[in-house]
Amino acid sequence: MPQLSIARLFDDNRAELKLTWLQGDRDSGPTLESQRIRSSSKGLIGHLNFIHPNWIQIFSHTEAEYFAGLSDYAHDEIVSNLADSGTACFILSDGERAPDVLKELTAHMGIPVLASPLPSLQIIWFIRTYLGRELADFVTRHGVLLDVLGMGVLLTGDSGVGKSELALELITRGSGLVADDVVELYHVAPQTLEGRSPEMLKDFLEVRGLGMLNIRTIFGETAVRIRKNLKLIAQLERPVGGSVPGLERLPLHASTEEIMGVAVRKVQLPVAAGRNLAVLVEAAVRNYVLQLRGIDSTHEFIRRQEQHLGDMDT
Repeated sequence: MPQLSIARLFDDNRAELKLTWLQGDRDSGPTLESQRIRSSSKGLIGHLNFIHPNWIQIFSHTEAEYFAGLSDYAHDEIVSNLADSGTACFILSDGERAPDVLKELTAHMGIPVLASPLPSLQIIWFIRTYLGRELADFVTRHGVLLDVLGMGVLLTGDSGVGKSELALELITRGSGLVADDVVELYHVAPQTLEGRSPEMLKDFLEVRGLGMLNIRTIFGETAVRIRKNLKLIAQLERPVGGSVPGLERLPLHASTEEIMGVAVRKVQLPVAAGRNLAVLVEAAVRNYVLQLRGIDSTHEFIRRQEQHLGDMDT
């Protein structure tokens, strides 16, 4: 179950948002959990809201002016509402200072308070995107994830079929390595799976006979990627009796594999001596790009064949 501490949120976004930790215990602060967030009606992040509170509440100029015009009775009522809201963190935007009533509440409840000089909307947009990635549901898949011609391609197949060797050849042809062996796929949008590598395995590719290769060190910065959206699965298959069971020679319908409710295009590539699999993977990517643009080579060939047969009949 994905979860995120406020301390990690602060560390990951400190430089970009110029964050300052004003109040709260970093080690024992609240934690954002994806399961609780999904089952709740609260928003992830937004301006201070007492009726429909957010997990992360932003305190900007507007909220400061509102607080300044409230009576002591109204302050007490707001404090009561906020105490029951379950807010995980407050962020002061625009260089604002928290009113005393808010300081007392957060100190009493152990809620962290952060501050940033940036406008509130910039903070909200930035952190909302960040939270969407960090709290997304994810699964792991065995394979090698690459950026091939700008498209995320997952190489799969049985152990020893040649995935890493193929990945290495593709990298020498300009592709980028995202993850080897263990690929983490995050469901970041309704029809989008974002692939990443576990921290321990970043930049490394295991090739039989060579061991662990640091792709960043050997090929440079342009040979690796931090993340890539998965668009195509290339499954390597060992032929049985000279053919791959179930593999159509002229497939009329595209094959897909469903991962967390997302249908991902899939191609099967027979592995045999003398076959240039790197060229085949690149050709599969180019063909898929054409299909996304409405150009299907197989259907075009079948239409041409039918037209030729029709001309012969007449």
